[in-house]
Amino acid sequence: MIHSNKPHKNRCLLYNRKLVLYLEAHAWQRSLLTERIHDPSLDDVLILLEHPPVYTLGQGSNLDFLKFDIDKSQYDVHRIERGGEVTYHCSGQLVGYPILNLQRYRKDLHWYLRQLEEVIIRVLAVYGLQGERIPAFTGVWLQGRKVAAIGIKVSRWITMHGFALNVCPDMTGFERIVPCGISDKPVGSLAEWIPDITCQEVRFYVAQSFAEVFSVELIEPEPE
Repeated sequence: MIHSNKPHKNRCLLYNRKLVLYLEAHAWQRSLLTERIHDPSLDDVLILLEHPPVYTLGQGSNLDFLKFDIDKSQYDVHRIERGGEVTYHCSGQLVGYPILNLQRYRKDLHWYLRQLEEVIIRVLAVYGLQGERIPAFTGVWLQGRKVAAIGIKVSRWITMHGFALNVCPDMTGFERIVPCGISDKPVGSLAEWIPDITCQEVRFYVAQSFAEVFSVELIEPEPE
């Protein structure tokens, strides 16, 4: 639990989940979003989880960035309402879904994207790694390799979708796509720099960094 001595921190419910099917997590996010559109006073939420192998396409994603035939594919593929191009999720990649009411923070999507990048950059700094932004792109790079992808959707200033940090995934899934539509910049994972790193330990640092960057008090609800 992350305590603070400053008053007026927003509460944020932290749900740590292990492996969750993509569509199950997507339905969960949508229900949280809908509840908060109807009742903006509800607490913010941060969900941290991993997904079984799945490809997702943003609203306007270009199918040319898939290196397989989507109609004859044995892969799990979903087109969803976030921004951004095609991306890949699998176990060993830590995914964060913040459901935040930006009216409590700043009603500015560019600011929000930079804050999400800052969360990842601070996590990398824990390990002595220098995360970088590349102007004109969203995400976080490490020595020229993209280690974190970010894609969001905002409705009435309430966010869904979020970030995906490659901790120690099987990277072969990325070979079947042009990740995020960027062909000249390779993807990477933290395991290339820290061979024994795990999602379990990184979850703690992601939660801690998120609490710092957004100045929230994280509350872990009792398991139901």
